[in-house]
Amino acid sequence: MAKSFKYVILGGGVSAGYAAREFANQGLKPGELAIISNEAVAPYERPALSKAYLFPESPARLPGFHVCVGSGGERLLPEWYKEKGIELILSTEIVKADLAAKSLTSAGGETFKYQTLIIATGSTVFRLTDFGVQGADAKNIFYLRDVADADKLYEAIKAKKNGKAVVVGGGYIGLELSAVLRLNNIDVSMVYPEPWCMPRLFTAGIAAFYEGYYANKGVKIIKGTVAVGFTSDSNGEVKEVKLKDGRVLEADIVVVGVGGRPLTSLFKGQVEEEKGGIKTDAFFKTSVPDVYAVGDVATFPLKLYGELRRVEHVDHARKSAEQAVKAIKASEDGKTVEEYDYLPYFYSRSFDLSWQFYGDNVGDTVLFGDNNPESPNHKFGSYWIKDGKVVGAFLESGTPEENKAIAKVARVQPPAESLDQLAKEGLSFAGKI
Repeated sequence: MAKSFKYVILGGGVSAGYAAREFANQGLKPGELAIISNEAVAPYERPALSKAYLFPESPARLPGFHVCVGSGGERLLPEWYKEKGIELILSTEIVKADLAAKSLTSAGGETFKYQTLIIATGSTVFRLTDFGVQGADAKNIFYLRDVADADKLYEAIKAKKNGKAVVVGGGYIGLELSAVLRLNNIDVSMVYPEPWCMPRLFTAGIAAFYEGYYANKGVKIIKGTVAVGFTSDSNGEVKEVKLKDGRVLEADIVVVGVGGRPLTSLFKGQVEEEKGGIKTDAFFKTSVPDVYAVGDVATFPLKLYGELRRVEHVDHARKSAEQAVKAIKASEDGKTVEEYDYLPYFYSRSFDLSWQFYGDNVGDTVLFGDNNPESPNHKFGSYWIKDGKVVGAFLESGTPEENKAIAKVARVQPPAESLDQLAKEGLSFAGKI
């Protein structure tokens, strides 16, 4: 027997939770909405996994970080969905989607019918086994995408007290997990092929601060090479990481963060795609009637820059979900909503550091402030200038007011007279906008 719903959200991550809340806000009858997720728990704030979940002291645990606490909203516990008459269909993998027939089929052979579908399948991580790296199937090689992954890593950290970890990758996951492993008194080496960390966002000047700061905290940074193989002991646990440059690192734990890809394979050939994601309009409608795509999987018009983009970040996961639901409900009522006008926003927290970035990281850059990793009161930032306008802004250790000011700069895109002047003015430039 097929189960039928007016609305189905496929995926149980951040977007699903925020979409459910918006549906409830807009008025929802019991039994109209189902969330189908292959995870075993109700939607939660994923960023907690690489930060607070692994803290040695009072680590975060569910139900503490269910959505929507990440944006200061009410926490949606499993009971909340029940109260609203929303069906949470958990631990359920969908293996076939027939968009023409408005039908989804699970691995267990169940069929789910819908009138309107929101695709919120998110991303999956790249695994070293995907690239055929020798020995990459050893025990204690970890990836971090969901609570189950975090639980396994947490247990390993406890089991390998004062042990050695190798972190493969110098992006978000690499930086956040290297920090949290050090807090757990694990000896950490971080390996990545690029000339500096977070190369997709950081300039050399920004990265120099974080690399220096991490080195002072005892993180060994090894750049310009990659892991090409692993050896394991008689228990099948990893014990060494072989690098391309010939070095061999001892390891009790390996954590891999080398990027991911959006989960769109269920819809291949059924829906228009672009830039690796599912193409949508400014309301997250796809090329198929009554099908919407949000979060990591959506390639949408970024109005501010007049181009199509795909954005992998929790802020967009939340906001795109809310926009899609508003658009769905408005179209039912014969009304319209405003186009999505997103300002790209990224942030991270590690050790006692906290940075925020707004806008676009293209063009010339100007570094300002105190970016000496030894400094007791480091505060620094960067502006990106394109065609004579400031289009992006980054700030480490900003106050809430200062972070608001740099967001405004990125949104308004004020003219920059001279780069030297901008470097001199630094944060005070943002304060005047």
